[in-house]
Amino acid sequence: MNTKTQFVGFDVLKRTINIEQVLARYGVLEHLHRSGDQLSGVCPIHGGHNRSQFRVSLSKNCFICFGDCHHGGSIVDFVSRMEKVGIRDAALLLQDWFNVQPNGDNGHWRNGSKPHPPVNNAGGAEPEENRLLGFTLRDLDPRHPYLEERGLDHETIRTFGLGHCRYGLLAGRIAIPIHNGKGELVAYGGRWPGAPPEPEPKYKLPKGFRKSLELFNLHRAKQADSRLPLVVVEGFFGCMRVWQAGHHRVVSLMGSMLSARQEELIVRTVGPGGRVVLLFDEDEAGRKGRAEARERLGKLLEVRVPSFEREGIQPESVAPDSLLELIQQAASGEEEPCPE
Repeated sequence: MNTKTQFVGFDVLKRTINIEQVLARYGVLEHLHRSGDQLSGVCPIHGGHNRSQFRVSLSKNCFICFGDCHHGGSIVDFVSRMEKVGIRDAALLLQDWFNVQPNGDNGHWRNGSKPHPPVNNAGGAEPEENRLLGFTLRDLDPRHPYLEERGLDHETIRTFGLGHCRYGLLAGRIAIPIHNGKGELVAYGGRWPGAPPEPEPKYKLPKGFRKSLELFNLHRAKQADSRLPLVVVEGFFGCMRVWQAGHHRVVSLMGSMLSARQEELIVRTVGPGGRVVLLFDEDEAGRKGRAEARERLGKLLEVRVPSFEREGIQPESVAPDSLLELIQQAASGEEEPCPE
């Protein structure tokens, strides 16, 4: 490595070098299984024998190990771990290996092809994190009758910062603050109280916010007793009702399908071999979502999947005592149907 090389910067490297090239340079790529946008295999950082613990997202240009080393990140992080050097030295190695020039003329690559930056389905650059929200909504009314109709008490409303919004883009809706895993505010979700008028959607999320990058309530769930299983539900109100019932180690997907980032966050939160209870809605979407989540998470975690007795039942429609009993039964291995 030429230590006198002018450093081009981390962002430039991440935009111009794709992770497939880095894996190929280490001789790892040919040993990984490809499935769509994902690569998987034995972790090249710490070794091991589990062929599904090392995961790569090609579109996001990043990796994560769900095994013993539990490392993850960008191409710079990968080289740093493989070479046992700091991230700046790793970046300089990448710059040298792939001939990335500070003047932006990076068209000559040793493998004869120029990599492309990760893109999303819309063709634009895909962010790795949601941006922090630069404001907080004020004058939210926490006494709106809809909140009581949903079975929430004053303490839960205060804890989650809920309230009816009178002005702005969420006017007329119940504002639900959404935080990232560090507890930083990244968005507000808006729920129309009751059936929304046409053509208004039931829920509204801000443009540019990607719910697939977050787990609702994760920052609070991390503070709960780590001996308890992590309960995963679909919606905001299901999460809040489980919390209110007394089980504070609970998060929401904000939908029925588990994303790759949410999978990563769950595994990091509970640790390899940790316990998870999937408490999804008893409908077609919920059954499909929990089956897929069970298959994916079950390779690394102890996953329990209780069910409700009747079609259409959701966690928020179950009495608190019955909800806690269902979670406890599932955590102990007794997956009995739950009464309403």
